[in-house]
Amino acid sequence: MKFPIKKYVDLGEFKDDYYKSLKNGFDSIKNKDLIKVIRVLEKAYKNKKRKIMVCGNGGSAALANHFVCDHQKILYETKKIRPNMISLSANSALITAISNDNAYENVYSDQILQIGKKDDILITISSSGSSKNIVKAIQTAKKLKIYCISLTGFQGGLSKKIANMNLHIASQNYGIIESLHHTLMNIISQFIKNKTISNKKTKYSFY
Repeated sequence: MKFPIKKYVDLGEFKDDYYKSLKNGFDSIKNKDLIKVIRVLEKAYKNKKRKIMVCGNGGSAALANHFVCDHQKILYETKKIRPNMISLSANSALITAISNDNAYENVYSDQILQIGKKDDILITISSSGSSKNIVKAIQTAKKLKIYCISLTGFQGGLSKKIANMNLHIASQNYGIIESLHHTLMNIISQFIKNKTISNKKTKYSFY
């Protein structure tokens, strides 16, 4: 869904239409895909030997850092889960070194080659899904038999097609896509925490 589709002079109308677009984007998330992602990550978070790497560009790089921060801290609070996580977007010195000496499209794939191993997980966050460094990160990871989860918007790009699993926001607005990627991040961590603390069998009641 595209937003805005016209010029606004009234803030109230803009706010209402923004909310409608946000809700439409949220409703576009496929529940069956979210269930699969939660199950994969929950299993990985309980295995200290499996590393979860996250990356993105621009605002999505900030989301990658936030993803690792929240999931590691929130789930550690259960005293039952200790996620082994790293944001590939966090080390600016390493990113600029790779970019300067090699190429920017390799800033994440090179890191994956350095520290990634079979059965690790890579989570990419990209609104377009077409950024060269994100696509190359997935391609490199898959060669190492690393499981790939992509978060996308717009048309999804190649990231949506080649990742093992995808969570897609049907929106054409960067702000809405990034907001909902952040929301997905919180839903996943808080649901896993709640499930772990309650010690009850999970019911995935989606209709």
